[in-house]
Amino acid sequence: MPIPFSKKSRRNVVRQASENGAKTKRSTRVRLRPPSDWHKRNFLTEVLIPSLFTRRSGDHALPEFPLIRPGEICVTWIGHASFLIQTHEVNVLIDPIWSKWLKVIKRLKKPGFEIHHLPEIDFVLVTHAHFDHLDRRTLRRVAADQPIVVPIGVGNLVHDLGFHIVHELDYWQTVKLGPIDVSLTPWYHWGARVLADLHRGFGGFVISVDERTIFHCGDSAYFPGFREIGEHYKIDIALLPIGAYDAPTGREVHMNPEEAVKAFTELGAKTLVPMHYGTFRLGFEPLHEPPERLLTCARSHGIEDKVLVMTEGRPVVL
Repeated sequence: MPIPFSKKSRRNVVRQASENGAKTKRSTRVRLRPPSDWHKRNFLTEVLIPSLFTRRSGDHALPEFPLIRPGEICVTWIGHASFLIQTHEVNVLIDPIWSKWLKVIKRLKKPGFEIHHLPEIDFVLVTHAHFDHLDRRTLRRVAADQPIVVPIGVGNLVHDLGFHIVHELDYWQTVKLGPIDVSLTPWYHWGARVLADLHRGFGGFVISVDERTIFHCGDSAYFPGFREIGEHYKIDIALLPIGAYDAPTGREVHMNPEEAVKAFTELGAKTLVPMHYGTFRLGFEPLHEPPERLLTCARSHGIEDKVLVMTEGRPVVL
């Protein structure tokens, strides 16, 4: 589908050649129809309204970014699905959101640090168009004429925010940005900004640098494709979602902690960093439950030493 850009702005949007895409195209979009009994619980009265009267937790701290040597990757969890990934050469920001609200959904955990404490950002990646991942207000503040990478069909949401060039990727396509390679992988979700725009793509990012890889899963339910991703890439660090699994509509649109452990095993990754929990109340489950269930499951599978539960705003070198 053509991108509805003016001729002037279209020149700054780049799509990769079709031959670089996946050999087979299978649908990875979840069904949007809820089960028949989804209305038996009331998300408005049980979760949303009580959240409005809940005080935000967390403290802003001045980040202390370490000196990074070649071959090292520094990971800083900002909150929700927002990460700062640093190598000895570049700083990459993924799914940044500093906003206090998602329309009517209140942010209940502050970001790890203030946005003006970010180092200079070389590249920005956005996994899909949902409001908790593509936050135009935050992106406008981050934009400093650098490249941004998005799935196919998402470029028109970011092209006017101040980025130099927008790279749109389809599944398995790769774009080289300086010393790093960024590839888009399938996952099981959907990417519409509003109900009508189902043409928008969605996916996870694999960042390859210095013979190491980090996989940001974005916002996926469990699906068998994780094994295929692990076959395509030798993944060192997997950033996997573990929250919002008890969805208001009853649909299985996010992984629960046990499914995240299964996905991690099938990916063949070395380190699991959980995300997509503790910031916004997007499901019926309490905010503290996802990491507790994750650690319990990891212990039962003998992989507790491979799970790194991060604190917002504290860099970790891996």
